[in-house]
Amino acid sequence: MPRIGFVSLGCPKATVDAEHILTRLRAEGYDTVPTYREADLVLVNTCGFIDEAVEESLQAIGEALEENGRVIVTGCLGARQELIRASYPQVLAVTGPHALEEVMQAVHAWQPPAHDPYTSLIPPQGIRLTPRHYAYLKISEGCNHHCSFCVIPSLRGRLVSRPIDSVLREAENLVQAGVKELLVIAQDTSAYGVDVKYRPGFHHGRPVRTRITELARLLGELDVWVRLHYVYPYPHVDELIPLMAEGRILPYLDIPLQHASPRILKAMRRPADREDVVKRIHRWRAVCPTLTLRSTFIVGFPGETDQDFETLLEFLAEARLDRVGCFAYSPVAGAAANELPAAVPEELKLDRLERLMALQARISASKLEEKIGQCLQVLVDDLTDEGAVARSVGDAPEIDGQVIIEEPGDMQVGELYMVEVTRSADHDLWARRVSVTGRPCIPPETTDTEPSRPEARP
Repeated sequence: MPRIGFVSLGCPKATVDAEHILTRLRAEGYDTVPTYREADLVLVNTCGFIDEAVEESLQAIGEALEENGRVIVTGCLGARQELIRASYPQVLAVTGPHALEEVMQAVHAWQPPAHDPYTSLIPPQGIRLTPRHYAYLKISEGCNHHCSFCVIPSLRGRLVSRPIDSVLREAENLVQAGVKELLVIAQDTSAYGVDVKYRPGFHHGRPVRTRITELARLLGELDVWVRLHYVYPYPHVDELIPLMAEGRILPYLDIPLQHASPRILKAMRRPADREDVVKRIHRWRAVCPTLTLRSTFIVGFPGETDQDFETLLEFLAEARLDRVGCFAYSPVAGAAANELPAAVPEELKLDRLERLMALQARISASKLEEKIGQCLQVLVDDLTDEGAVARSVGDAPEIDGQVIIEEPGDMQVGELYMVEVTRSADHDLWARRVSVTGRPCIPPETTDTEPSRPEARP
């Protein structure tokens, strides 16, 4: 069998692209190997979103060329073919993101497949890079927004929604293969179906609208965790909250708000209103008190003043989001924001990043402390010397916190258990096992009003 080495970088959407390539390779009789030395050819799936990602991708290409010599490049950085060719003219081929057919054509040209009559041995869920018990489910490609700091539309194109039957069949195959958690992803998950005007498709003979609410409702019938990522707060997102309150999908929303200052949001080309966002959060929590909200923010955007930053801190103190990620602004080649005046000094960017994360650590610690004594359903990701490493419904893999069960007994990776929280830290929980049923218990209801809130200034 021809042997392919594979290096995959970037976000979960790039991971899904890598899974599709690996599935096709295996179906056509290629074998994948873990070292450069064993490979006949190396594929490098790149990221090109920020400067650090570009540098990491270029380093990965260089390493593959040095160790193996026969390299095909794909992924987001592949959209900047001139940069790759200028750095490494000896690469065999370069393709852009979500370019499965182009990648396979390049592989066929430089390493033709061997005849293999056993392609039916490929499992229906394909080849995945995630652990057996969770999987990313990509529902669309591209994005119709034109945020000034982002070049994703130029890299991955405009929004193209997958047919809803294709999405649901893939989800069913994953669940039948043992997946316990589906992580729904896209560049803009809540825009699913906008490009086709929400036209109906057919699944198991039933008409179903190509729309995120209808998709979430049907995924909720699969009896696994369904977690929504990258949800832009369109008005129809309100329809998802009752599904969370009913237990159909996880009470978890990942909404990249990016900032709270109206002036900076306008410069970012992101329509949003701080007061409206806070009111909606209160309404969502009233409908689903157990809702976990995650968001990401950018500090040090060109023109960001001290007052703009204070506005962001005040928003965080008021909104009390459960999980927050933050990045210091980094210019991206081709982004419109590069032309904006009043660049923020790097030292000030890092100072603001530190202050924001210190505030959020206190908010997170306060909210997690409230969970002590509560009963939670958790999914076990790993077993270590310290105990079982698990996640609650409020924790997405690799980006959120963990629940550590110190005496796991016969717990198994990929299984659901009930635990009681015994202590907390800034971002993680510790718990003891209380049940083997895997059925969720109902924690005490919480409200938006808190007796004390962290100050906006650390």
